[in-house]
Amino acid sequence: MSSTTTIELSPLPFNQETVLVADNLRTSDNQTGAFDPAGRSAAVIITVAGVNFLNTLGSGILTVALPQIAKDLHLSREILLWPASIYALMCGCTLLLAGSVADIIGRRKIFLVGCALFSGFTLGCGLSRTAISLIVFRGCQGTAISLCLTTAVGIITNSFPPSSRRNIAFACTGAASPVGYTLGLVLGGLFVGSIGWRWAYYLATIVNTVLFGSAIWGLPEDESTQGNILKRLASEIDWIGAFIATASISLLSYTMAVITGSSSSIHEPANIATLSIAIALIPAFAFWMHRQERLGRPAIVPNSIWKQSAFTVSCVAVFLTWGAFNPFGYFATLFFQEIQNLSALQTSLRLLPTVVCGILTNIATGFLVKNTEASYLVAVSSIFSAISCALMAIVKTDWNFWQCAFIAVFLSPMSSDVLYTISNLIIADAFPLSKQSLAGGIFNTVSQIGNSVGLTVGAVIASAVTGGGETLTDHSREKLEIGYRATFWTCFTSMAIVALASLVGLKKAGKVGLKRE
Repeated sequence: MSSTTTIELSPLPFNQETVLVADNLRTSDNQTGAFDPAGRSAAVIITVAGVNFLNTLGSGILTVALPQIAKDLHLSREILLWPASIYALMCGCTLLLAGSVADIIGRRKIFLVGCALFSGFTLGCGLSRTAISLIVFRGCQGTAISLCLTTAVGIITNSFPPSSRRNIAFACTGAASPVGYTLGLVLGGLFVGSIGWRWAYYLATIVNTVLFGSAIWGLPEDESTQGNILKRLASEIDWIGAFIATASISLLSYTMAVITGSSSSIHEPANIATLSIAIALIPAFAFWMHRQERLGRPAIVPNSIWKQSAFTVSCVAVFLTWGAFNPFGYFATLFFQEIQNLSALQTSLRLLPTVVCGILTNIATGFLVKNTEASYLVAVSSIFSAISCALMAIVKTDWNFWQCAFIAVFLSPMSSDVLYTISNLIIADAFPLSKQSLAGGIFNTVSQIGNSVGLTVGAVIASAVTGGGETLTDHSREKLEIGYRATFWTCFTSMAIVALASLVGLKKAGKVGLKRE
């Protein structure tokens, strides 16, 4: 292997950092005598995309298998949604801090720790014998996966120069999320009706262990750390800002989870108090960020980061997109099972078109992104996803799947897939390598909050339209159908806003993912 080939794989300018990456690859290659940079490139994509796949696989499994899990583990209705909610809560709480720590300690190290822990906690979910143990392991899963999600952008950027290969890497990683979620739905349905839901988690553990081995071999070594790590962690991280952000996100996520489980609980004094504190901490956090920047001190999310207009618009878009995509999947599942009386397996099979669309969309995005304006790609894909929501809102109970629901399900992931690739390319272009884990943490935090808010708003709207009640299932099928349709129209509105905002707000972003000489 020539040195020219090795250095070409590094995304950095030819400086000392580049030489370190190239030397690491050369040293490893010489030791093995068999591996080549192409193989390592594939390992990076497979590893990062694979972990992204597993991140949503568990959510898909829970969506379909939750009734059986509740029966086996005696989950009461009050905590029925906590296995899903605690995952998003813990992940959202740790993303920002994990990003800051990764920028100091090293992305590869943090990713490996997260991958190993996630594997162990996934096995714990499968072995759980009580409701509390499952909830605890799901919460630990959320913390572990945050270590991987927040480092993914920097790892890909550090492995590929600005080129079509980097675009494809981000596209594959983006495709993994909807594919993982949908296959989770399918596996959940298959295993619940056969060998049991636990085997879905056992299978995920095996896949995760394989990915961990791939990560050890394939991920690029971190650049050498300068100075004492402990001193840098103490002096370069805004711990007070991290505490304020974590407290706000935790209280907000908790309140959203409680309201999602029972919309009438929004009137309870305790929930009103926690929601009020969470909202009050937002301006307090902004004030603290302003103070830290004014004094020239570390700020975990500096206010100046929002001056990157393309990044800001991307965050708004991903908030609204995930606030529509996840409720769409959740309520589509309920529509098929509760309105059309389909089994878990039949419902899972009807969601398979999402996988096909996700794969095709990301392949197309990887090739189109360097020749097409980012604003057009996001706007057009958002319009298709909006059409998906509108079609699902008009589906009749007695219609067969192919009349309308097939197109609705097929088009649903287009916006989230395209937006993931575009947003990560924007982060890679707009921020230096040393800040990309932080930017990735912010991006993923926004998506997690969007997910929680979207599910809560959808549940509240559906319940309000059906006339109130403790749970949605308390209503007749006709009223449930009306409530679900109202939620789908809400998702349509959200995606229409994304289309308009991206068309205007991403105009200056131009074409992203271009190779820069």
